[in-house]
Amino acid sequence: MSRPNLKRPAPAPASAATSDDSGSKKPRAALRSGFGARSRKPGEPKATGSDNTHSGMSTRARDHANKQVPVYLPPASKSTELSTELSTEPATENKPRPLQSRRTPRPTRSAMPPRKIPLIGESSEHAVQAADAAEGVTAIRLSKRMSELGLASRREADDWIERGWVRLDGEIAILGSKWLPGQKITVDERASKQQARWHTVLLHKPIGYVSGQAEDGHQPASVLVLPENQWKPPAGKAMHLGSAMALTLRKELLGLAPAGRLDIDSTGLLVLTQDGRIAKQLIGEDSDVEKEYLVRVRYTRGDRLPESDLRLLQWGLSLDGKALKPARVTWQNEDQLRFILKEGRKRQIRRMCELVGLEVLGLKRVRIGQVRLGELPLGQWRLLASDETFA
Repeated sequence: MSRPNLKRPAPAPASAATSDDSGSKKPRAALRSGFGARSRKPGEPKATGSDNTHSGMSTRARDHANKQVPVYLPPASKSTELSTELSTEPATENKPRPLQSRRTPRPTRSAMPPRKIPLIGESSEHAVQAADAAEGVTAIRLSKRMSELGLASRREADDWIERGWVRLDGEIAILGSKWLPGQKITVDERASKQQARWHTVLLHKPIGYVSGQAEDGHQPASVLVLPENQWKPPAGKAMHLGSAMALTLRKELLGLAPAGRLDIDSTGLLVLTQDGRIAKQLIGEDSDVEKEYLVRVRYTRGDRLPESDLRLLQWGLSLDGKALKPARVTWQNEDQLRFILKEGRKRQIRRMCELVGLEVLGLKRVRIGQVRLGELPLGQWRLLASDETFA
């Protein structure tokens, strides 16, 4: 039995003609242009409009396109009708929105709130306390606060802080720490023991010695503070002064500084100390410790100083364009005045006397606060007793 030939006939060439159902022959290119598309004759215009809407389509496709298919539209809701009735603005054209970053823009430096910077030497807990309790209150340096409380001088306080002897709210303070109201300051016992070893010397300064550094060939009064010049009073006086009479080695007297001035041509009580607290108490800006002087004078404008000028010495004079504080000035005897001042400007008493016509012949300081010169001989010194205070 012979096998059928299953090979497909070879396709006709593109230029070959094919025949349709009617038997007419049409070129293959015309069949490729559409379903039953009619070829346009040369010179015939291209068909436009609705008549040519379904040209090139078969009868079945044309009928399907012309079939009316109902479209379902949902009824408008009340909110839509209401918004349509109330909206009177013309509809805006839908424009594409510019792309926006989802990240929140970072505020500028000027708009950013100030950052809390912890104070030097305070912990984060202290920083929070400072932020809560210091509104309207300015923090001050710890050493300054210690000086205000009379615990130590500012230099001494800084030295203690460096040694780790000061605590602020229980934590060891460091140099530069700040103090706020309500914070507790605690000082180590070692600092108190160091203060106990410091000395304050009371010297009866002679004429011809300067109070501070040597100048114009004149020696400072501190050169007189030698063990051999320490006053040795009678037995009864020594018992009264107690620790002030203890013999002192020369090395223990190093670092003494004058707490106040006394002119080269004046004599009397001069204080030299190693204790910064005493220096601040006597010569600080806020010092109100009294100093008492006996001044021998001679009036150069007549027989006797008028009472009006005496009242002027008590209050009303100015030096260097600055008014003087009120003073107590009274006659001690016929040629001697008693001055009690609460300030100590350079050559103050001598300049005051010159303004009212008085010449100063002698000036002696006999008291500073509650400490008197007493029987201390000229050129000798003694220690300030533990129970003696200036204020």
